[in-house]
Amino acid sequence: MEIVMFFAMPLIAVAAILLPLFINLKRTKEHKPTNRKRAVITNIASFIGVMAIMTVIPMTGAFAAGDTAAAADGFTEGMKYLAAALSTGMATIGTGIAVGSAAPAAIGAVSENDKSFTKALIFVALGEGVAIYGLLISILILFG
Repeated sequence: MEIVMFFAMPLIAVAAILLPLFINLKRTKEHKPTNRKRAVITNIASFIGVMAIMTVIPMTGAFAAGDTAAAADGFTEGMKYLAAALSTGMATIGTGIAVGSAAPAAIGAVSENDKSFTKALIFVALGEGVAIYGLLISILILFG
């Protein structure tokens, strides 16, 4: 049973990740316009599905074996890695949104007035600081 779980978990995760990709490729080959809202919803649903599967399957195997102490340790380690990944991932998503908005505005401001370069650079750097803070929190979670 354990060997089946060892091979089934990655296969289920890969299938859940690749399914939206194949659906979008099929729509592209049929020359149908892609609906961005539908694509985002599909990607979010596949992400939530993979997260649920990867959280539940290891717990069921450990609890079925009757080793609750090992299951608790494994669950704690898994949640620690999940928290570190989410803190870095969400921080970089926020950074992308911030820099994606601030950088074009900064370029436009500098093209109009050369003296506004330092002010514009500060706003872009503040957005990038969020990613550094997310990475710092991840390091504290993993090694703290």
